[in-house]
Amino acid sequence: MGRRRIGVFASAVGAVLLLGACAADPGQASPSAPAPSTGAAAAASPGSSAAPEAERRSANARVVARVPLSAPFDGHEAWGTDLAFQGDYAYVGNYEGFTVHDISDPTKPKVVTRVVCPGGQNDISVTGNLLFLSVDDPRDGDTCDSSPGDPLGGWEGVRIFDISDKAHPRYVKSLATACGSHTHTLVPAKDDPGKVYLYVSSFGPDENSSTCKPPHDSIAIVEVPVAAPAQAKIVAQPLLFTDGGADDDTQPGATSGCHDITVYPEKDLAAGACIGNGILMDISDRVRPKVLQQITDTENFSIWHSATFSNDGKRVIFSDELGGGVAPACDAKTGPDKGADAVYDITGDRKLERRAYYKLPRYQTATENCVAHNGALLPVPGKTIMVQAWYQGGVSVVDFTDPDHPKEIAYVDPAPLSASGDEPRLGGSWSAYYYNGYIYSSDITKGLDVIAVDDPLTDPAKKVTTAELNAQTQVAYPE
Repeated sequence: MGRRRIGVFASAVGAVLLLGACAADPGQASPSAPAPSTGAAAAASPGSSAAPEAERRSANARVVARVPLSAPFDGHEAWGTDLAFQGDYAYVGNYEGFTVHDISDPTKPKVVTRVVCPGGQNDISVTGNLLFLSVDDPRDGDTCDSSPGDPLGGWEGVRIFDISDKAHPRYVKSLATACGSHTHTLVPAKDDPGKVYLYVSSFGPDENSSTCKPPHDSIAIVEVPVAAPAQAKIVAQPLLFTDGGADDDTQPGATSGCHDITVYPEKDLAAGACIGNGILMDISDRVRPKVLQQITDTENFSIWHSATFSNDGKRVIFSDELGGGVAPACDAKTGPDKGADAVYDITGDRKLERRAYYKLPRYQTATENCVAHNGALLPVPGKTIMVQAWYQGGVSVVDFTDPDHPKEIAYVDPAPLSASGDEPRLGGSWSAYYYNGYIYSSDITKGLDVIAVDDPLTDPAKKVTTAELNAQTQVAYPE
């Protein structure tokens, strides 16, 4: 989601979805897609107002477990966000805090604890005994009992927890960062296992703000001593752009900060999705990242949202969050190249060259917010296979090995939250990642889904065991 956009969903979504409904083109054929499994509801045809009565899925995918949101995360805006994993635990961010799940039996996950600590989006990462949360929603203080604060001067930034006791996480430290922390990326120090860094992404400066004034063409870098997290501090604020601080993100190619950064430490590379453009960086010096190239796509990309490297580090897949995640962008009128993924080669001289676009091959209804969102690779040797969340478009597994012809392998597509003519509701899968044999999806309003995929193309991933997974911190798997 864009900075604070989700907070205005209730007031804006009606108009946005109305535009989506008007955009439907009943004369255009539906994209091709894998056939639904036997007994699955038929897809609504493009332009049709009829909603499917049950979720659709490919024959090779099935939901094996669901853990619904529950008290204290049962309020109207207790929205689920990002995921991180460690050992037998899954950590799920929420606008109201975070949840620790025991996933030692993935088919029977259990809630260990729900920690109340409000602050959108509470995007999350874990390493060792530490957990980090991003807050991009002004509060009247940094504590977990804080309330919404001054939009032009409230506290925003990063919170640090000790999770050595999974049932009783302990709040350790906070750091205020310029323009808050929409997301953050965990970056291991190059030669010091006792230290990690956080690349803090934020955007949306305001002339009237006391904490987020333009220009904002930089990221914050936080240094965290893992044995003494209370000593964490901001050690750098590197400038990534030289456009003079273009603070109007509505203009093509304009950038006022980054939305998401994915690092590949073993390759000393990072890919930044920075609102109006994408960037490739050399991070061999962790506190002095060097921009190798900036690219724009003013024709098809609206909000550069996230990035995923191929395992060999020779390609990167960027996503476009057209409409900020609240619009019905998976329709005929929007087309196949907007609100989609774009595949780029990384050339021998470390430049980006676009190969193709890919978009979910099923139209969604006019009441469903749907666009490319968070995903990550499956550890399949010799392949580039990615699982990705598409909000109410569901969860999709795609083979990008042939970059010119990406192809969907499996999917789970839930029924719309709202029938045609009803009030639109925000929802769907925020993040979907593969971890030790299963796909885990954080649904905004429904909780945690666990999905099994059985397919010859993806089955080799089941042989790979990972001790820890933060999707924006890529680790190579055996080829």
